Amino acid sequence: MSDVLFYHLQHQPLEKVLPGLLEKCLEREWRVVVQAGDADALKALDTLLWSYRADAFLPHALAGGEDDARQPILLSEAPDNPNAAAVRFLVHRAEPPDLAEYTRAVFLFDGNDPDALAQARGHWKLQKAAGHALTYWQQGDSGGWVKKA
Repeated sequence: MSDVLFYHLQHQPLEKVLPGLLEKCLEREWRVVVQAGDADALKALDTLLWSYRADAFLPHALAGGEDDARQPILLSEAPDNPNAAAVRFLVHRAEPPDLAEYTRAVFLFDGNDPDALAQARGHWKLQKAAGHALTYWQQGDSGGWVKKA
């Protein structure tokens, strides 16, 4: 079974949080799929990962290219895993595939959006029923993470 983490964003947006989490995955030499709920969100993430810091970028590609299998980070709307990722991030209300093949899955959701919060609760119940090891992290006032469950 997979480790499934839920990150409840409250004080910083996804655009501030995701790049740091992706950097940590690459430090561990984990391949990643970032699954978003729509194409516009993917395009915005693509731009973000090239320019989130002046002195760095995160190597990645939008899914659907000839080199998908070689990408350290692949941005996708689809449930497949063409780069044999160990970690799957689910953002912008993406619907998860079966997470059993991943070492880790990470749901990032806007805690200020009631619909996103309700969806995350539903995903928690489904992933718990699937037997995954779940962890819930809530963003503190300073932007750090507090483990709640």
